[in-house]
Amino acid sequence: MRAVVQRVQRARVTVSGEASGEIGQGLLVLVGVGQNDTEAAADYLADKIAGLRVFEDEAGRMNRAVGELGGAVLVVSQFTLFGDLRRGKRPSFAAAARPELARRLYEYFVDKLCAAGLRCQTGRFQEMMQVELINDGPVTILLDSEKTF
Repeated sequence: MRAVVQRVQRARVTVSGEASGEIGQGLLVLVGVGQNDTEAAADYLADKIAGLRVFEDEAGRMNRAVGELGGAVLVVSQFTLFGDLRRGKRPSFAAAARPELARRLYEYFVDKLCAAGLRCQTGRFQEMMQVELINDGPVTILLDSEKTF
């Protein structure tokens, strides 16, 4: 699994003009599921994100996790994180999971974040979405359950 995690002042996802999820201060998590991913990959990412210390403490250092400040998480499925551009300019999505597996692991991942005590909102799986955000910092972190980066 791969994730792009952005520290935000606020974020919102809409589908056909209707809000699907919206948060104030917290994390926007764009998550992609690969064809070989398992629940262990989702566990790894959920644990990393729940404990990710990218919010400032009293001394101004990035030392606090989202749950410590009462922030929320907005999770948006994004299979394009598995786009491969090593050959040409049109991405191949062959490494992305089939929708059935991707949906199951996406929902499992969200459940894990909620079980960690985080307030979670989501986009809509396999829908065209518009995502609005105000990136705070900006702070953007890339995560991969295979630890390729």
